[in-house]
Amino acid sequence: MALCGGVGAMALPSELIVHIFSFLSDRDKLRASAVCSRWRECLFYPALWTELKLRIGGGCNDSSSEESQKLEFLMRKFGSFVRELQLEIAPVEGNPSSLSNDPTSTRMEQPQDADGNSQLSERWKNATTTYLDQILCVLTSIRNNRHLQNLSLYGDTFILQQEGLLDSSNLHQIHLGDKKINEIQRLFMEFLSNSRQLRWLSCSFMLSLVTPCSLACLSNPSAETLHHLSLLDHQLGPLISPSELDRFSTLHSLALDFSDFKSELCDLLASPQRTPLHRLSLLLNGAALEFKGLEGTATEDDWKSLVCVSANLRVYIMALEVDSSELLRVLKPSLPLERLHLDSYSTLVTDGTLELISQQYNKTLTHFLLLRDGPDFPDLSINRNEDPLVLLAWRCTQLAVLVIHGYIVWSHNLVAISRLRGSSLRTLTVSEESIDFDPDQSLYIEGDPVHNLVKEVSLGLGRVWHPCLDSSIVLCEPTQHFHRELHAFSTGS
Repeated sequence: MALCGGVGAMALPSELIVHIFSFLSDRDKLRASAVCSRWRECLFYPALWTELKLRIGGGCNDSSSEESQKLEFLMRKFGSFVRELQLEIAPVEGNPSSLSNDPTSTRMEQPQDADGNSQLSERWKNATTTYLDQILCVLTSIRNNRHLQNLSLYGDTFILQQEGLLDSSNLHQIHLGDKKINEIQRLFMEFLSNSRQLRWLSCSFMLSLVTPCSLACLSNPSAETLHHLSLLDHQLGPLISPSELDRFSTLHSLALDFSDFKSELCDLLASPQRTPLHRLSLLLNGAALEFKGLEGTATEDDWKSLVCVSANLRVYIMALEVDSSELLRVLKPSLPLERLHLDSYSTLVTDGTLELISQQYNKTLTHFLLLRDGPDFPDLSINRNEDPLVLLAWRCTQLAVLVIHGYIVWSHNLVAISRLRGSSLRTLTVSEESIDFDPDQSLYIEGDPVHNLVKEVSLGLGRVWHPCLDSSIVLCEPTQHFHRELHAFSTGS
């Protein structure tokens, strides 16, 4: 406390104060900046703000102005020199389907004008306007930043599509909407052309930010340093051409919509003159197949050629509302699948699909998530003596993460899975609603069946285990989950 005197803290050199403040979180730094002008000067030293990780939104519309002011302040102060920027735009509070994957359950009947054109409600107009203004604020601040190395942008534009497909044709209903979109695209291309050492570029579901022409503006120095590229968009066609991808010869990881991973791209990545690809993340959205089909995507021969050059390649796939027939089209035998996330509301995964997965990827599959947010819980066990989930746990010798919700998991099969995988199964998450008990077996077991199940599974895993009581923990928003997981997957964590 003596440091608070006239000679104490104020007499410390600025370099030492900056070093002390470097241990504070971003939130605490901003709070500490209000103490005095000396602290404020030290706290806004560029070395303290080499990275910004922001999540804005998530509140009601009344709070959007305050969120925008905070974002504007941070970007004005640090946007020109920050080296890593991660920005997530959260959905507006009150989204009725943040946990639902049903593309039809959230669409409301849109009012129409005199010409029969759909009209967006005021709530969605406001949300879109706020989104456009926030992106303009970010890009205006970073457009001349030549030191930015990592840029990750995630826009939860699903909230803007609740009343139907929202694309550029709707922007005439937003005040200056067309003009703002053009300015956003121009600023993004200006940033790409000014960049000099970009290593990580991720744009996920950013409404009208990236166009098929955007990456042509990326400077040659950044093209040579870029190690990760992520371009995800449910509506637009391929956002990168083979000729543009050819410039990025040092890519280690790539994330695309599955429909955009064409044979031409796969052939290019299989070139021996390129740096071998280590991680590939692919998002297959069943609702988007209407606009972006699977025609021309990588064939079995394409995958063989790619794996031949990139021997350490591992693939992460999320299939969102995709039926089994489409899954069978994309799950090629030579695909080195490490992580698979099957998420749906109305579609069902069949036992035959699980059989195929467990046989084809028995040496590579480490993460398997099977989630369904529907009203009923189907039983995948046509023959309970050969449960497909038990067979998967038995065959996939590298399986370390297993998450299940929305399908019936019989208690004795859950015990069998825990015994087969043991402590090597680092994560076993099964929702309580998914667990069922065989009444015939209950006759031979004394005591509470739930207590016995917890005891047996815990013994099998070699650690304390409990079923997941809150299904919302597993049923997170799928595209947001994919965006975050591909970051961990691409960095090898």
